[in-house]
Amino acid sequence: MKVAVIGATGMVGEVLLKVLAERNFPLTELLLVASERSVGKKMNFQGKEHIVISLADALAAKPSIAIFSAGGDTSLKWAPKFAEAGTTVVDNSSAWRMDPTKKLVVPEINAHELTINDKIIANPNCSTIQLVMALYPLHKKYKMKRVIVSTYQSVSGTGVKAVKQLENEIAGVQGEMAYPYPIGRNALPHCDVFMENGYTKEEMKLAREPQKILDDRTFSISATAVRIPTAGGHSESVNVEFENDFELNEVRQLLNEMPGVTVQDNPDTNTYPMPIYAHDKDEVFVGRIRRDETQRNTLNMWIVADNLRKGAATNAVQISEYLVEKGLV
Repeated sequence: MKVAVIGATGMVGEVLLKVLAERNFPLTELLLVASERSVGKKMNFQGKEHIVISLADALAAKPSIAIFSAGGDTSLKWAPKFAEAGTTVVDNSSAWRMDPTKKLVVPEINAHELTINDKIIANPNCSTIQLVMALYPLHKKYKMKRVIVSTYQSVSGTGVKAVKQLENEIAGVQGEMAYPYPIGRNALPHCDVFMENGYTKEEMKLAREPQKILDDRTFSISATAVRIPTAGGHSESVNVEFENDFELNEVRQLLNEMPGVTVQDNPDTNTYPMPIYAHDKDEVFVGRIRRDETQRNTLNMWIVADNLRKGAATNAVQISEYLVEKGLV
């Protein structure tokens, strides 16, 4: 089982290696791949030194699985080449997510749809993953009509440059800016680029990706995505209108029974999800579960997850585990 990690030196790439090690992924050979400027760099994995190689060298090695986390342009150019060579690609970028010929997978929800013919598999957006993990069991039971989501996203979702900007601002140091404004002591209602309709690309991902994952376009989602000065972990305020009514105790039970979801919901003890507690964990945490008293059959909840783990690396590794377990690679 030869596995290539494309973008191994990046933020998600480093977490991918950590998750592969933690979960004892059954690989026999690991190929660490990055851009030309990183080729030759030495990296450690499970006590063994690896030399970073180029995409061309990785392609020639014909890995069983290639996990891409190197941006959309790289994925668009190289994923088809790996797929043609017989490698199954799990892609972390937005390049293939809405391609009707590619599956968009959260393993707990729709991994069963994968076949041996799926050579490029898309990993959803980080904010989408935690949202659908909580929505899925409730949608099955009560049928969603409309979702309003506002996100509170960490700077790590933008990348190393944004993390550095926040660190510089906290330290009072002038440095390179990842954002058009300061992020420290601020909130930017601006995640990704603006589209013609006035929404950002991130907001449109949240609107479209859940419909594809759940294979259901009968519900609608409206999103506002906001960047806040937290170093890691995305939070979401979610309002869901259902066709059918619900009991709050049953909602909590359904969420607790959903694999990968943990309910943290006790106002008496100030128990609710926060990024600081989600850090370095794979679960999606749900709390502040309450009825919307202004509208029938409508629920409010608060969802938090580590965007670099379940929002990216862990989900990709879980897809890879499923492929191995089912003999699809």
